[in-house]
Amino acid sequence: MKENLPIITLLTDFGLEDEYVGVMKGVILSINNRVHLVDITHSVGRHDVMQAALVINASFRYFPKGSIHIVVVDPGVGGKRKVICLKKEGHFFLAPDNGVLSLIVGDGKVDGICQVTNQAYFLTPVSGTFHGRDIFAPVAAHLSSGVDMFRLGEKTGISDIVRLDIHAPSISSDDELIGEILSIDRFGNLVTNIDFKLFETFIKETKLKDITVNLGKFKIKGVSGSYEAVKIGSPVALFGSRNSLEISVNQGDARIY
Repeated sequence: MKENLPIITLLTDFGLEDEYVGVMKGVILSINNRVHLVDITHSVGRHDVMQAALVINASFRYFPKGSIHIVVVDPGVGGKRKVICLKKEGHFFLAPDNGVLSLIVGDGKVDGICQVTNQAYFLTPVSGTFHGRDIFAPVAAHLSSGVDMFRLGEKTGISDIVRLDIHAPSISSDDELIGEILSIDRFGNLVTNIDFKLFETFIKETKLKDITVNLGKFKIKGVSGSYEAVKIGSPVALFGSRNSLEISVNQGDARIY
């Protein structure tokens, strides 16, 4: 029978040019070599906490419960920011307390949070610039070995952690649903804060039949089901794999708009 190894995922802005990702994996395997390591991505924009928040929120539910997710997009490394361990829906998250888990805790429901302070689970000495190696990787390895998360440090509350200032969509007096662009993916798709459930509710309540998506001075008629609904090079509005409204260009780059 195939053994079900603990899963540790890694999401960083480190890129792959340097040794950073490989070193983190080496630290993990030195502590627990019976784990399955998965790279979600290391191509988050440098210091782009919002992009990392979107990526981890879009990714974690596709992994088995019990998975440990390391998120290191950490412009405040070595400073006063805390390191936290959070459990939600059976998943563990290790991250700097800089708002990168804002969407994970967006509904206010978590299974537990602690501040990671127990140096017994760190590499020493701890570098002022590489907590991925010295804190996040070893702590994840110890978690995967069965260490209880509350042995890592003192329990804290959801109101005590940093949250990004993410604006909710609004509805104008003219029955317009107003959102904003949260990120731009590798294909140049503009990802908004309007999710499908909100959009569907808005359409039902306003009974709108003719939908126009406005982006600056450009207008897109209707919301499509796929890119090929429009000609190559034409703009299209659709709900992407993250279930959020996106402005795209069929085989092009929506940033031109």
